[in-house]
Amino acid sequence: MVKHPDSFGARARRTIGSVPCEVFRLDALEKRVRGSVSRLPFSIKILLENLLRWEDGATVRAEDIKALARWSPRKTSEREIAFRPARVLLQDFTGVPALVDLAAMRDAALRMGGDPKGINPLMPADLVIDHSVQVDHFGTRESFAANVAREYERNGERYAFLRWGQNAFRNLRVVPPGTGICHQVNLEYLAPVVFRRKARGVFQAYPDTLLGTDSHTPMINGLGVVGWGVAASKRKRRCWASRSPC
Repeated sequence: MVKHPDSFGARARRTIGSVPCEVFRLDALEKRVRGSVSRLPFSIKILLENLLRWEDGATVRAEDIKALARWSPRKTSEREIAFRPARVLLQDFTGVPALVDLAAMRDAALRMGGDPKGINPLMPADLVIDHSVQVDHFGTRESFAANVAREYERNGERYAFLRWGQNAFRNLRVVPPGTGICHQVNLEYLAPVVFRRKARGVFQAYPDTLLGTDSHTPMINGLGVVGWGVAASKRKRRCWASRSPC
């Protein structure tokens, strides 16, 4: 079982709505370290809360938190930040291969005598199908519906696989074609801004953060959500389905 030492006494309880939630307070950290935590840039504060919440003495240590709390724009640090995003955004170019990888992992687990249902994304993930609709019809009120119908006709097997994935895996939501593309509709629509999720038997409330494989992901910063666009490498797909920081 992973230990959560709370070296800086930052863990606290707050009632949000009518639900008691666990939060991690930066003002408690400021009292324990040299540095003006309250004057740090907003994005650094988000990273600090992330480290406080994930502190386990191994992947995130008290020394890592202290180092980031003393961040300065005038110094360069060689220390890595073990950041874990609240969620992941995938468009179809990268999301479909990631889902295939997870399905293959389930097949392997089954062959080895394990429980395939134990293979799931550990971070909530949205897979947005937004690069595939072609224009076969235009200029009439029926054009949109006709194009979407043709899209499902062309890619029926693909979408059947994606529907299976959404039903089979926890923490996966698939946004079908015809409902908007990542950087026009879904970035804002999908963002909770404040996450509330059960962990260690209690609900935790914490800032929404995002890693996305769509190049427009940083537009989510406009909602006050810290987000990065990342390359769709195999390493990123592995981190999405593992307990390790990205």
